[in-house]
Amino acid sequence: MLFRLTRHAIYALDPERAHRLAIAGVRFMPGKPAVPGGPLETRVAGLTFPNPLGMAAGFDKDGEVPDALLGQGFGFVEVGSITPRPQAGNPKPRLFRLTEDRAVINRMGFNNGGGPAAAARLLVRQGRPGVVGINIGANKDSADRVADYAQMTQLMAPMASYLAVNISSPNTPGLRALQDEGALTALLDAVFESRGESGPPVFLKVAPDLEPADIEAIARIALDKKLGALIVSNTTISRPPLRSSQAGETGGLSGAPLKELALQRVRDFRKATGGELPLVGVGGIATAEDAWQRIRAGASLVQLYSAMVYEGPGIARHIVSGLETLLRRDGFGSIAEAVGSE
Repeated sequence: MLFRLTRHAIYALDPERAHRLAIAGVRFMPGKPAVPGGPLETRVAGLTFPNPLGMAAGFDKDGEVPDALLGQGFGFVEVGSITPRPQAGNPKPRLFRLTEDRAVINRMGFNNGGGPAAAARLLVRQGRPGVVGINIGANKDSADRVADYAQMTQLMAPMASYLAVNISSPNTPGLRALQDEGALTALLDAVFESRGESGPPVFLKVAPDLEPADIEAIARIALDKKLGALIVSNTTISRPPLRSSQAGETGGLSGAPLKELALQRVRDFRKATGGELPLVGVGGIATAEDAWQRIRAGASLVQLYSAMVYEGPGIARHIVSGLETLLRRDGFGSIAEAVGSE
């Protein structure tokens, strides 16, 4: 209700300033974390999720408010992307609200306060309940990006429910080249070596802008390396028809226009992996029906971010409630039963 009353004023602000206010505001919102044991509980990569809806990376870049977000009803939260050294990101303006399209374009460029600062914050919450994944990246000016991921793995593994290796942002030049077969194999080898035998599961976040051969190669490597899950997908550099005057801005497009592409990529990776690897569906999810469609297409978990720009933090409880209704309507006893059932 508060968000609906203040939405006009929020939209009058620069989007990046509005985002900082959202981070500050969520700290003080009353909340009650979801608890395991309900009808939506599911297990993925050895972790128990009270419900399958997560906050995607990008909202809480520095790990400032994971527990506050869990308190809004999300089943898990992914913080980051976090890089070894602090970096300012790309020049401003770099975040654009495409209201007519219910979309966002960003070219943030992994702006964050760096690994040590985030690790200090996340160390404080160790022992608290709730699944908190940590999304790791490489510095833009790094001479050895694989070494950056290895360093971040070693630093963040003790605090992470899972580690998300992000090689799919379009806003760090050359980063997506790490999705190539040889580069990806070398990267994951370095990550697993740095994680050790008893570290958290490793998820890999991929781009939606992939050719069939890329999908097959990534799926093959993911299965071979025994990844915990694939996160499908990040923002797109493609441009479907858009109405907003800011549609021509460069960067990654997210929100409603990404929905069909991201849904298709879940189907593609479900087929390429033979259903043997959990998928996290991301991109264009704004309703319980969107989330349910992604689950039926093959996603064990789903995430959102851009939709909260338009619906406010109450979106999590609304979607979770809707998923319970849809689960009962379609006669499934659990989320796991519904995965890939379309």
